[in-house]
Amino acid sequence: MSLWFEVAVRFDKMQENGLVRKTTERYLVDALTFSNAEERTIEKVTPFISGEFSVSVARKTKIAEIFFDESDYADKWYLVKVNFITLDEKSGKEKKSLQQILVQAGDFENALGRFQDGMKGTMADYRIASISETPIMDVYPYEYKTEGAE
Repeated sequence: MSLWFEVAVRFDKMQENGLVRKTTERYLVDALTFSNAEERTIEKVTPFISGEFSVSVARKTKIAEIFFDESDYADKWYLVKVNFITLDEKSGKEKKSLQQILVQAGDFENALGRFQDGMKGTMADYRIASISETPIMDVYPYEYKTEGAE
């Protein structure tokens, strides 16, 4: 099971009007510890950021699963909060278990469709509580290296 950390990187960014402005970008990283999350983020963003930068935040998230979409159109990340419904056998009442799923998509409708595609085949009853666009710029899953690979 993955442990996802949200890491914020603060740096100076050249704006379209030529002015330099401090900006913060957020990334999601699969890591074992806070320091590992920070290390992996620095490794991933260094080629894309010129000048100095700092990691301003690293926090654990409650994201249970991520549905990726490799199309060029899917340039945003949406957080889907979903209630899984179970029936309490003793009381006969519905129990809800909230989970958060991150979905890569180009827009809201695409995110909903991508989520529904990802849930095909599940036997669990569920209800979507909310879908919202996140400020996450990119997601870095753990990369397994095979022995002998560089």
